[in-house]
Amino acid sequence: MRSGMTRSKIAVSIPPHLLATARRAVRDERAASVSDYVSMALEEKAKLDDLGELLDEMLLASGGPLSRSERARAEHEVSGAECGCE
Repeated sequence: MRSGMTRSKIAVSIPPHLLATARRAVRDERAASVSDYVSMALEEKAKLDDLGELLDEMLLASGGPLSRSERARAEHEVSGAECGCE
């Protein structure tokens, strides 16, 4: 367990293969406990969610997703082929 962190105890149900993965991480000393492993996994998921939100904000700020013609032009430019797109 990481020192200095307040903990709350909860009960969760997880698929057996994920429990086995967590127990293996503890056995292999990649986590101090199953609770620690789950906490680390939740921290990583929260980071990914935050990154997803940031990417969505950046997409909106840049004018939204590419149109089909913009995507086709970009794909042709990357491939080095001439697009013929207008």
